[in-house]
Amino acid sequence: MAKNNESSRELVLPTEGQVIGIITQLLGCNRVKVRCADGKIRTCRIPGKMIKKVWLKEGDVVLVAPWEFQSDEKGDVLWRYEKSEIKELRAKGLLGSLI
Repeated sequence: MAKNNESSRELVLPTEGQVIGIITQLLGCNRVKVRCADGKIRTCRIPGKMIKKVWLKEGDVVLVAPWEFQSDEKGDVLWRYEKSEIKELRAKGLLGSLI
């Protein structure tokens, strides 16, 4: 079976209260450090629905939802973008100075 280069997933864009970021460090215990597009570095939690289904590594581009309290320090990882999706985000100008 030939591998299709086109992504079959729909591009998930950040909505109100969400920000794109890059994983800078894996902390263990389902937590990662993320450098966000708004200039802040957050400790983000990987929710249970993503554990063992979506594997994250340093350098991955992710969608983060900052917490309502401690929004400058903590958040949740909502989505991991694939290479083809990162190209689309860059074309739309959503990555800013991250990459």
